[in-house]
Amino acid sequence: EVPVLNREDVMVYEGHDRDQVTGWIPFQGDHAGLELFLLIDDGLSTTVGSQLSDLQKFITAQPPTTAIGIGYMRNGTVAIAQNPTNDHAQAAKALRLPIGDRGASPSPYLSITDLLKKWPDQQVRREILMISDGIDALYGGGPDDPYVEQAIAAAQTSGVIVYSIYARGAGHYGHTFWRMNWGQNYLSQLSDETGGESYGLLIGSPVSFAPFLEDLAQRLNRQYLLTFVAKPEKKAGLRKVKLTTE
Repeated sequence: EVPVLNREDVMVYEGHDRDQVTGWIPFQGDHAGLELFLLIDDGLSTTVGSQLSDLQKFITAQPPTTAIGIGYMRNGTVAIAQNPTNDHAQAAKALRLPIGDRGASPSPYLSITDLLKKWPDQQVRREILMISDGIDALYGGGPDDPYVEQAIAAAQTSGVIVYSIYARGAGHYGHTFWRMNWGQNYLSQLSDETGGESYGLLIGSPVSFAPFLEDLAQRLNRQYLLTFVAKPEKKAGLRKVKLTTE
C-alpha cells in the first residue's frame, strides 16, 4: 500500500528557500505515456541468457501506454535492435544473448551518452534500464570517472532516469574483484544521480532478475510530474534542489 501524495504535501527547497509547487500530476491516464529503453551490455557473460525469460515477461507485462526499445551496448555506442514500440511482443523478440565482447572504446557510459544524443524527445517520460557489469575498461577504476560523469550530466539535462541491474561480465572482467567493485559503484552512482535505482548483489550475478524487475515495474507505475517556480539566476544551468513531503 502506497500513501496518496497531494500537491500540498510536497515541498521543494533551493538551499534554505522554499519554492512554490505549481503542479503534482500522477503519470496515469492521459499522462501515462512512457518510453523505456532496455540496454544490455554486449560484454556480459552469455550466462545472462538464463535471465532472458524474466526480461521477456517484464516487457510483455507493461501497460499499453509504455513503448519499449531494445539496444545493445558495444564499442561505446548503442546498436538499436528495436526502436520504442507499443507492440511488446515485438520488443521481446528483439532480445538476444550478449556476444561477450565489449569491442573498441569499451565504456557502457559512452553508450548511454550515445543513446541520449540520438533518442528523440516525444514529450513523454523517458527512462532506461541498463543491464551491465558497470566496468569501464577505458578508465579502469577509481573515483571521478569522466565517462560516468558525462553520462550523468547528459541524463540529467535530458530528464532521463537510469535504472541498472548488475550482471557478471565475460572472461577476465567477470573474475577481477577490483574491477567488479568499481563497476557496481559506477552503476549505483549513475542511477542514484539520475533518480533511478541500482539493483544487484555484492558478489556475483543474481539468480533471477524477477524481484528487481517487479520493483522497477512498481516504481514506473507510481511516478509523478512535479513543477515548481525556481529562483531566478543570472544564467541557465543545472541546480540542486531538495524534495521532501509533510
